[in-house]
Order: sequence, then structure tokens, then C-alpha cells
Amino acid sequence: MKKLNPDYEFVYDFTDEDYAYKVASAERTGKLVTLFAGLTILISCLGLFGLAAYMAENRTKEIGIRKVLGASVLQVTSLLSKEFIVLIFIAFLIASPIAWYAMKNWLSDYSYRTEISWWVFAITGGLAVIITMLTISWQSIKAAIANPVSSLRDE
Repeated sequence: MKKLNPDYEFVYDFTDEDYAYKVASAERTGKLVTLFAGLTILISCLGLFGLAAYMAENRTKEIGIRKVLGASVLQVTSLLSKEFIVLIFIAFLIASPIAWYAMKNWLSDYSYRTEISWWVFAITGGLAVIITMLTISWQSIKAAIANPVSSLRDE
């Protein structure tokens, strides 16, 4: 080799080592994204729980009047949950196109890639609704089963 091009030394690499390096880098990135996504979901659930507690506390008199007039636990719970579901739906409508565009650009860097299906976004939206309902259900049910007399006693 030295007699063909003496200024440059021949460097050989095996293809499997190159792919192993790329895969290890992608796996490391995936683990970090999973960790930070979990932290983000936890922090947002704490904020959502606080907001649900605040809303239930502010509406105790309204909930008490509704219960005195015959509202069921399911009706009161759905009353408190409906506002959060609307907010989640609006956030989903805003975030889905942005996520689709970002994923399309990220996947375009790979030689072998897949298209992003609509059902991925549908499952994500469903999971967001389920996480929201699990987070606020405690406060909603607690407000719905509270004794209406104690909330209306001040009036």
C-alpha cells in the first residue's frame, strides 16, 4: 500500500463496528428521551393535579348546590372533567402537526425509515386523555362525594 500512495496510510474499518456505533448512539438517545419524557409527564401530572384541586376547591358551593338539587356523583365528576378534556383536545390539535413535522424531519436522516401512521397519534391522544382522567379523578370524585351541607353552611 505504501508504494501506491505513500502519504496516506490505509485505514480499514469493519461495517459491523460502524453500525454498532450508530445503534449505540441511537439507543443512548432513546434512553435519554424516555427519561425526560417520563419526567415531563410526572411534572405535568403534578400541575394538573394541583389545578384540579384548585378548581374543585373554588367550585365547592356550586357542587354542593348541584348535589342538593339531585346531581349524581357521575354528573359532578363529568362536570369537572369536561373542561380538562377540552383542554387536552386543543393541546392535541396543536401538538400533533408539530410532532408529525419534527418526526418526519428526524426520520429523513436515516437511509431505512418508516412512515408515521395516523394511529400513532390516535394512541397518543388516547393515552393523554387516560392520564388526565387518572390524575384528576381523585379530586373530582372527592368533590363529588363530599357532603353538600358542609360546603353550603357558610351561606
